[in-house]
Amino acid sequence: MKEIKFSKNVARIDTSGIRKIFEAAGSSSINLGLGQPDFDTPEHIKAAAIKAINEGFTGYTVGAGIPELREALSLKFKDENGFCVSPQEIIVTSGASEALSIALAALLNPGDEVLIANPGFVSYNALTEILNGKTIGIPLEEDFTMKPDTVLEKITPKTRVLILNSPSNPTGAVASRADIKALAEIAEDHNITLISDEVYEYFIYEGEHVSPASYSDNVITVNATSKSYAMTGWRLGYMAGKAEYISQMLKVHQYMQACANSIAQKAAYAAVVGPKDSVNAMREEFRKRRDVLVKGINELGMECAFPKGAFYAFPKISNSAAVVSKLISNGVIVVPGIAFGSEGDGYMRISYSASTKAIEKALSIMGEVL
Repeated sequence: MKEIKFSKNVARIDTSGIRKIFEAAGSSSINLGLGQPDFDTPEHIKAAAIKAINEGFTGYTVGAGIPELREALSLKFKDENGFCVSPQEIIVTSGASEALSIALAALLNPGDEVLIANPGFVSYNALTEILNGKTIGIPLEEDFTMKPDTVLEKITPKTRVLILNSPSNPTGAVASRADIKALAEIAEDHNITLISDEVYEYFIYEGEHVSPASYSDNVITVNATSKSYAMTGWRLGYMAGKAEYISQMLKVHQYMQACANSIAQKAAYAAVVGPKDSVNAMREEFRKRRDVLVKGINELGMECAFPKGAFYAFPKISNSAAVVSKLISNGVIVVPGIAFGSEGDGYMRISYSASTKAIEKALSIMGEVL
């Protein structure tokens, strides 16, 4: 077989460090590596999907998503996030991953720069490189927040996009209202598009969730039902922005995906308009798990602040690569901080989306390893 010539952009990126560890984990391992709630999808959401199947709702939908879901999301953005978009300014996607992909595909030309947190979510850098763009890492403060002055220092004539993720993966940091307002204004002043990844918006323990779109029109808001409603495998996300953005991103979506899964859209509608009891219960359970995990981590001699949101702790530890490797070989799956950027070296990400019992067992093993 002759040598296959691959895209240089794809060949130079590695597979996701998170997925690599997750898929290699043994069935008996305690998995604190994947950002997946260990709760079941609420019954009323599953019932809506079953009803859709029984009614034969199994064909293609309108590319942008079923009208009732986009109408419900329009109201959600107004009531919960403080900004107004019409149903026509919303696209329903196959998870937040597709939303991020089509946003960047619609915005970037070769060589354009994307400002991302360092450490930050693994997909931002990989998606940018696949599209022949260039990521510029923003060093974070001690509390892992992105400061406006630091962002200003990194802006160049090639800067096209700023990605903000609050609450943050991998650190659990929550940006302040003042910082989000300032970042939105910077984006507008410099004609930069701010992509706001808000998939953890309901999981905040201290502080508040603030959408930058409430301050600027230069914002594409990305979200999903995955984390909020324990629907990771349903692959249902959504995005909102002004009509100028949506018209271009919809073209990419139509060729890349055609439409999101029809059954998952019906389930998502039930999630968005239904009760939030399950969301509130998950948040309080995550808060308890966070307290157990972070207290235990600090008692073991590692340095870890209490994350204000999401469901990740990001402790600092010397010789982190060796420690992570040893933990994995002893059946505790965590992710090395270097997977999230150069500034993540010396840290590891630990998810507390597993049960308290699993976390306590993992802490016991950590103690032995350390």
